[in-house]
Amino acid sequence: MCLGTVYSWSVFRKPIEETLNIRATESGLPYMMFLFFYAMAMPLAGIFIEKISPRKFTIIGGLVVSLGWYLSGYTTDIRLLIFTYGLIAGGGVGIVYGIPIAVAARWFPDKKGLVVGLTLLGFGLSPFITAPAANFLINYTGVLNTFKYLGFLFLIIITILSLPLKNPQLKKNKQNFADQNSIENKNTKNSSILSSSKFYSLWFCYLIGTFSGLMAIGVTSPVAEEIINLPEETAAYTLSLFAIFNGIGRPLYGWITDNLSARFSAIISYLLIIIASLLILQAGEGSIILFIISFSLLWLNLGGWLAIAPAATGSIFGVKNYSLNYGLIFTAYGVGAILGTTASGRIRDIMGNYQYSFYPLIFLALTGIIISWLFIKDK
Repeated sequence: MCLGTVYSWSVFRKPIEETLNIRATESGLPYMMFLFFYAMAMPLAGIFIEKISPRKFTIIGGLVVSLGWYLSGYTTDIRLLIFTYGLIAGGGVGIVYGIPIAVAARWFPDKKGLVVGLTLLGFGLSPFITAPAANFLINYTGVLNTFKYLGFLFLIIITILSLPLKNPQLKKNKQNFADQNSIENKNTKNSSILSSSKFYSLWFCYLIGTFSGLMAIGVTSPVAEEIINLPEETAAYTLSLFAIFNGIGRPLYGWITDNLSARFSAIISYLLIIIASLLILQAGEGSIILFIISFSLLWLNLGGWLAIAPAATGSIFGVKNYSLNYGLIFTAYGVGAILGTTASGRIRDIMGNYQYSFYPLIFLALTGIIISWLFIKDK
């Protein structure tokens, strides 16, 4: 939940614009770069996560996250904020993010999808709590002091919650060692995963899912205000509702992946993205129901892909080097963040309406269905 505070960035945007005297386009850059460096740090962290205990590694990453937030409170220029918030805090989240996922998956190997989804529930639900909390602090003490206070709180909370994290000990009998070896020797070398067509298929499917979801998050309030004609305050309240769906999507799709396979989870997700896109294309002024259904589905599926991808990585490539393998898959999230955020803005500037952004989503989702059916074949 501490790490997922990035999804509350919309609360910070206007105060940052006023404080630093910048435009809306510039105020979105720290958020975009946070997501990018968060994704890029994942494979780097995966190299070391097997060599350092989960507890120590989480504390190290938590220090980096806290430092990035705290230093953001001293910024006087948008470029400096991109460095402190985007690079330092985002990189710190990339370090910490994969650790509880890997630990949980090892403790419950027979329910990886569900357990990973439940672990990530806090990340998706974060705006439900952190957005109003940050908004209160901003109104009470100012946006720069809010960065400092949150940085200090994250240092305490993440450090305390890192203490119970440890990997399970293998039972020393022949059968367990045989089972463990059969799992860990399956497609686990780094060269193997990068030479596998399944890697690129899963990576591209993940890119489509995150492109759709992160684009939706970025345009939720503008669509509500410009197309549905909702008041600004009402549009802000819808974010809390959508955050619930984002959170629920993780254990829900994790459970589906466990019981039906990653292939069918992906296909279900893409079908819902198509339905959501078609609904918002039919929406106009006053179409509140269509708006809520459409964006609930899009936020749900973003959360869903953050459970499908890690569960599929373990299912397809095994648990040995899991953190590194998933880190490589997770780079699709960073690419999706940049493409989704910039594409919606460019389409709005050229076409004059955010609704045109949803035509590419339909095409991408159809492509994802084809790739999932042909290439994602987990056991």
